[in-house]
Amino acid sequence: MIEAHSLTKRYGAKTAVDAISFTARPGLVTGFLGPNGAGKTTTMRMIVGLDRPSGGSVTVNGKPYAEHRAPRHQVGALLDATAVHAGRSARNHLLAIAATHRMGTNRVDEVIGMTGLESVARKRVGGFSLGMGQRLGLAVALLGDPATLILDEPVNGLDPEGVAWVRVFLRSLAAEGRTVFLSSHLMSEMAQTADHIIVLGRGRIVADAPVGDILARAGGDFVRVRSPEVVRLAAILEAEVGAVTLEGPDLLSVTGIAARRIAELAAGAGIAVYELTPIAGSLEAAYMTLTRSEVEYQTTQTRAGENR
Repeated sequence: MIEAHSLTKRYGAKTAVDAISFTARPGLVTGFLGPNGAGKTTTMRMIVGLDRPSGGSVTVNGKPYAEHRAPRHQVGALLDATAVHAGRSARNHLLAIAATHRMGTNRVDEVIGMTGLESVARKRVGGFSLGMGQRLGLAVALLGDPATLILDEPVNGLDPEGVAWVRVFLRSLAAEGRTVFLSSHLMSEMAQTADHIIVLGRGRIVADAPVGDILARAGGDFVRVRSPEVVRLAAILEAEVGAVTLEGPDLLSVTGIAARRIAELAAGAGIAVYELTPIAGSLEAAYMTLTRSEVEYQTTQTRAGENR
């Protein structure tokens, strides 16, 4: 379990993490999201003792990371997959870490097998692809068979098969009762992997809830309706207490009314409907809604024909 209480980090006049409090619980995959510069990596570094908090506290499995007698048996972290000795083989890299933490060679071979590194275990890490480097970083995190895993962008550089493997693997680790704390910019993948989501914006928590609640809060599902009589149909749907938005000359988006009921109302009024498509709310759309005002760097879009 990870517990943060008023956790704060300042760099001079800049506050990178602003008094955040949250809990990542055993048995769940907790997704940690936020725009670049939101404070995610700084928070993860404070959890594993690489950065000292300016205020507040954070514990892992009941203690600050530095107070655990055998921290790698408590916490496995993947924060920077490139932090390896490029001249060593993958197996020798793992053996060196294992030796400094009194772990046997059997465990090294186990994590090599778990992460699919058997075919490259004796090759130099300097020749690894980004995806293979990620697998090696995950193997390092798993060496101590930890109760808590903290992973920063673990699917970065993996092919679709590797991404799917990580998803299933992380969920299996959570099912064993471990705490899995995971950051990623792949919203579609996070939606399939995470049970709970924490969203950070400008160093503050803007959402902390189960995935389903995040989706519902940010808009949820709607129905796309295409008809030659959108004005008349919109009036009928609004009278049914639906929320209707005109998206185009023949297109509506409708929330609060099921597609079947929309079809019944249109048929009863003699209105032709060319399209009736239920659209499920996505985590990406919810995330964009939650962080719209929290992005540190924004672009200004200019429509064609407008003055710049």
